[in-house]
Amino acid sequence: MKKRVKLVAFPLLAVVLELLPYGAVLRFGRPLEDGPVEIGRSAYSYFDPGPFAYGNFGPLLTAWATVLLLLVSCMYWFNGKGRWGIAALSALAVLFSLMPLVMIGLGSFSLVGGLITLVLAAQAAMACAIGRKGF
Repeated sequence: MKKRVKLVAFPLLAVVLELLPYGAVLRFGRPLEDGPVEIGRSAYSYFDPGPFAYGNFGPLLTAWATVLLLLVSCMYWFNGKGRWGIAALSALAVLFSLMPLVMIGLGSFSLVGGLITLVLAAQAAMACAIGRKGF
């Protein structure tokens, strides 16, 4: 039973981190008065559609995959079936979470985004490890 609770705790933690307004990052150029352009960072929640509209697709896709993962994990908690689905969905959410880093670059990735990726990767590893001896 404790294993099942752990599989719900990780996606719940990821959703809480995704709700914070520091996960998704957009970089905008702002002209200064004397001519050059300054690049500024704006941070958003993973559930905010703003970054999606500006071409940063990863955070919103990650948020929806994590919500779906939370629902599937809750179903696993009650009936004990579907751990490979949890592992596959967690891996997909990790890929979505890494999209800004791969497609746009390091400037569009944040510490909170890194924590979300680590939590989802831990979820995938735990879902694969459940059922093995010693776990």
